[in-house]
Amino acid sequence: MTKSPRSTYRFSLTLSAIVTTFVVALSVILLLIFTDDTSIVYGILPLVVFACIVFIVCFVIFIYRIEHYTYKKVKEIYEDLTPQYSAELNDILIINDMDSLLKNVREVALKRSVEINSLKDQEAFRREFLGNVAHELKTPLFTVQGYILTLLDGAIKDPKVNKKYLTRANKGVERLIYIVKDLDLLTNLEMGGTTLEMEPFDILDLIQNVLEMLEMQASKTNIKLELDKKNKEPVMVRADRDRIQQVLTNLIMNSIKYGKEKGTTEISVEPFFEHKMIVRVRDNGEGISQEHLPRLFERFYRVDKSGSRRMGGSGLGLSIVKHIIEAHGEQILVESQPEIGSEFSFTLEKETAAVSAN
Repeated sequence: MTKSPRSTYRFSLTLSAIVTTFVVALSVILLLIFTDDTSIVYGILPLVVFACIVFIVCFVIFIYRIEHYTYKKVKEIYEDLTPQYSAELNDILIINDMDSLLKNVREVALKRSVEINSLKDQEAFRREFLGNVAHELKTPLFTVQGYILTLLDGAIKDPKVNKKYLTRANKGVERLIYIVKDLDLLTNLEMGGTTLEMEPFDILDLIQNVLEMLEMQASKTNIKLELDKKNKEPVMVRADRDRIQQVLTNLIMNSIKYGKEKGTTEISVEPFFEHKMIVRVRDNGEGISQEHLPRLFERFYRVDKSGSRRMGGSGLGLSIVKHIIEAHGEQILVESQPEIGSEFSFTLEKETAAVSAN
């Protein structure tokens, strides 16, 4: 397939044609002025040859000078770049063809543009994250400070209030510790600093233990916790038991927090493809609008800014859940509709699949 003429060639051709026309016309005028022979019949062939020579010479000069000048300027620009782009610069400048050079420059410019946009997004995320951390820490800190200052101002001598204020200050400290521990865990998960203790265990037994542990919490809002026992036999999976327990606890606690009075939270385990099982945590609570779903697993992201803080929690639960599941190389999914309920589900590897793989 033939290539279309390049822009530099088109420009050189046009400019050469103009110069050739000017030179030939000037030559004919001078010939008519300074010669007595007005017959141009015998001069046509030499004139054509002369025009071709002029055109070719002009074209070669123009194409060389344009490409050489442009290449030189591009090289000067890229040589001024920081050293971190030196390897990429060598790949660009090793090409002597102008079109290929321009193509490479455009590709690098596009790559730089993508990197700049990514850095802007990261900077916006960093500012939002720092703002959220400050907001989460500010409330318990001010609470603790307020009670301590009140005690220092003389309330410590009043036996009616000193113990109550110390208890409330202690709750604020516990919340601070809770947030810091979750932040530390999340950081370790993101940096790959947490080692998973992979072992086979019965996921149904683990779910039952978590439900028993949270039964009292659910009874405060008359929420019924149910395990859909479709499987009569144990369902063996291979994962880090403690981390999966944390995943289940966070998901079920969320369903209790945002569940309806006298609602239901149902947990089920089903086959998912050949070597996987999927655990579903389904409730008939408040539900979540579609606009919030893409950001649901971000750190400190809250659908209900005020209500969720009143209910407690660090705001890191779902982010921790996501990172634990991804550390296992598995998926976590969410489906939700307002006023209908939500379903969080995650996959785990079946123990039989793990054994056969080994």
